[in-house]
Amino acid sequence: MYNLLKGKKGIIFGALDEKSIAWKIAERAHEEGATFVLTNAPVAMRMGAIKELAKKTGSEIIPADATSIEDLEILINKSMKILGGKLDFILHSIGMSVNVRKGNHYTEQNYKFTEKGWDISAVSFHKVMNVLYRQDAMNKWGSIVALTYMAAQRVFPDYNDMADNKAYLESIARSFGYFFGVEKKVRVNTISQSPTPTTAGSGVKGFEGFFNYAEKMSPLGNATALECADYTITLFSDLTKKVTLQNLFHDGGFSNMGVSQSIIESFSAKS
Repeated sequence: MYNLLKGKKGIIFGALDEKSIAWKIAERAHEEGATFVLTNAPVAMRMGAIKELAKKTGSEIIPADATSIEDLEILINKSMKILGGKLDFILHSIGMSVNVRKGNHYTEQNYKFTEKGWDISAVSFHKVMNVLYRQDAMNKWGSIVALTYMAAQRVFPDYNDMADNKAYLESIARSFGYFFGVEKKVRVNTISQSPTPTTAGSGVKGFEGFFNYAEKMSPLGNATALECADYTITLFSDLTKKVTLQNLFHDGGFSNMGVSQSIIESFSAKS
C-alpha cells in the first residue's frame, strides 16, 4: 500500500458482488487511504452484497437510480455531508442491456429496451457529471472514471447494443471532460478493460469464447478485475493530474494486436 489516496473522498457506483470490478476498486481505494460512499440502484442492491463491502471499507451506502437527476442530486449532497466536503474521485461502473438479457439479436432489437439500456449505461454518465458540475461538487484536480470495453471501436457480434452504449459513453467522457477540465480542472477518462468474468460480463452470449481468444491474443494476457482496480487507483491519484479525455486500454496489449503466434498456431493445427 502506498497511501496514494490518503485524504481523498469519492463516490463509487456499481459495486454488486466480489466479482465486480467496482467492488475491487472500492477495496483498493480503502487500502490506499480513501473514504467514499457506495451507491447502486435499489434493485441491484437487493441482488448483491453491497452491505458486506460497506462494512469492510467503513463506508456508507446511499441507494440511487443513476438515470434520475433527482436521485443523483440527493446522492451527491448527502455524500458531501457524510464525507465532509467536495469530492476527489468518482467511479461510474454501470451497464445493462435489456436486449441482451432478453436474448434479442442486434438486428431485431426492442427499441424501448434499447433506450432503457442506453439511458442506464451511457446517458447516466452525463447525468452524474451534470449534477457534479452544477453543484460544483468536485475538488480541483479531481478524477472521474468510467469503465468501458473495446466493442465501442470494434465488432463483437454478441456484445449487442452494449457496444453502442459504450461508444456513446466514451464520447460523453471526452465532451463533458473538456468542460470539466477547462472550468473545474477535473479529469475525465474511461478505462477499456479486458473481457472480465464479472456477474454482468459473464452473461454475454459467447463470453467464454472471446475471453479465451483475448487471452491468446494479448501479449500479457487478460487484465483481471484486481489489476483494473490498481490501474483505476492511479487515475484517482495525484500521479495522473494531466491525464484527461482519454480512453485508456487496459487489456494486456490486445487493442494493438493484429494476430498472435498462438492464434496462428491454433488455426494451423486444424488445417
